Amino acid sequence: MFGRPGRQRMSRTQPPAVPGSGAAGADWSSHRELEDAVGAYMLHPDIALEALGSVLGRRPVRAFTLERVVDINANGTSVWQEAAVCDDHRLVLWHSEDMTDATAPGGTVLDSSVQVIPLGSVSHVGIRTLVGTAADGGREMRGAYVFLATPTLQEIATVRGEEGTSTGRFRQEAYRFSKSLDDGGPGQIRRLLEFAQVVAERVPGPR
Repeated sequence: MFGRPGRQRMSRTQPPAVPGSGAAGADWSSHRELEDAVGAYMLHPDIALEALGSVLGRRPVRAFTLERVVDINANGTSVWQEAAVCDDHRLVLWHSEDMTDATAPGGTVLDSSVQVIPLGSVSHVGIRTLVGTAADGGREMRGAYVFLATPTLQEIATVRGEEGTSTGRFRQEAYRFSKSLDDGGPGQIRRLLEFAQVVAERVPGPR
């Protein structure tokens, strides 16, 4: 989640629909083409595809994962959206979030941004799965968590210890993705794992 690298969102709610969203939020896991998946899932597919297309150009898309989180609070409903796309050499991340703007019609604007990460700069790929037992006694994939890190320092903080001592704490730039049975379902779990495997295969080894 590149808008908040290295941090987990503490709450996520996904009601069936957001006012004015139409069919947005439908399960995208059966769509193999990026355009079709974004069209089915994103609240603003035209903005997402225009932003991604301006960077991807004609390069082939090898894998992708999508996320869309609805936040309902006292100020109303806002939507946090993300697409992570892997071509042969790069990780392209698109993110959008509703932002309050009292001067804009409707009181909000959409903050849309793109980030490009060369796969050669990815220093660590972590893939964790949760496997349970299904009702028929077989194995059931219940969740997947993917962690990508680069050597870039995202945060440097001073931690004070006992007797007035202090040490430096360094946090790498990191990107986390997750899916579960409650958040995305089995199809999106499989697609996230596929995305992680494609990225891992293309990360160059040590020279």
